[in-house]
Amino acid sequence: MKLVHTFYGEESNAMLAPRGVCLSNDILAVSDTGQNRVLIWNNIFDYKHKKATVKLEASTEQQLQKGTCNANSLQYPSGIWTNGEILIIADAWNHRVLIWKTFPTKNNQAADVVIGQPNFDNNQPNITGLGNLPTAQSLYWPYGVYSNGTELWIADTGNRRVLYFSEIPATNFAVANAVIGQATFNEKDYDPANAVWPYSVKISNKGEMLIADTQYYRVLYWNNWKDSLTVPAKIIFGQADMQSNGQNQYQLKPNAKTLNWCYDVCFWNNGIAIADTGNSRVVIHNQIPTENNALANFQLGQPNFETHGETSLSFTSKIENEMYWPFAVNTDNNVLVLADTGNHRILIYKNLE
Repeated sequence: MKLVHTFYGEESNAMLAPRGVCLSNDILAVSDTGQNRVLIWNNIFDYKHKKATVKLEASTEQQLQKGTCNANSLQYPSGIWTNGEILIIADAWNHRVLIWKTFPTKNNQAADVVIGQPNFDNNQPNITGLGNLPTAQSLYWPYGVYSNGTELWIADTGNRRVLYFSEIPATNFAVANAVIGQATFNEKDYDPANAVWPYSVKISNKGEMLIADTQYYRVLYWNNWKDSLTVPAKIIFGQADMQSNGQNQYQLKPNAKTLNWCYDVCFWNNGIAIADTGNSRVVIHNQIPTENNALANFQLGQPNFETHGETSLSFTSKIENEMYWPFAVNTDNNVLVLADTGNHRILIYKNLE
């Protein structure tokens, strides 16, 4: 696998800590989280810097009115998904997910649909505020979204669950069809047998499921996402069993088995790629293993498996393919795209074998 492109966005208004990225053919969509905006480009492969085609962000006046929101404002946008026709954004700190039913073509274009809130003006966790139990319509810090173009999954992180919608909602305040990680829609129990802090969710073309369970330093895998409704994960990456939750498995240094604050994961060819954020690297498994705690085949972003972010060369020099706290990783055909958050850039790799 080779780094084929490094992209920094606009030269005069650079990205700040991007935490979500999605590539669909020639469209690159980035959650520029540090500046509460989403940036969209067409055709970036010939450029290191390029003016965004579309910017989605609140007006200056609205940004000064803290705590308010509407159909074209964002507060800590994170997970992002598009197929070039629909755009879906996890507007995490507004406790909602926004949907553009047709792909936005102009700056600050208003979203068409809001999930998790009764309207575009409301932005309280679980609709009415902290301390309230969740419902089939509420959200609390939703950091991750994924769609196959028909169905939708939301990592409702603060409620310790994933919500499933059998169709991408076309109207506000949609009711989820199923909940993953809790017995009912009205619970948010802390149970190591389920994802404790599900930050992202991905589904393969075969229907397999991955959940990045950040707070337990692990990734969970099911052969079929529907199994997650009734049974624990089939395979665990980063820990030996469901009860273990050691940061780098209680070791001072990482290795080919360990994870540290893993915020995202995706299917990659026949295996998976994990954004091992706290270790400032992406670890690659060429195949889905058959047992827990499998060794990764290789890593991107550091000189070796034993080097981690706190000793990253990024502090002292600029090495083209070295990462610093990568938060998001996604795939598009033979391309692996990731948000190198601490270095404020997007890295694109290809499997050239």
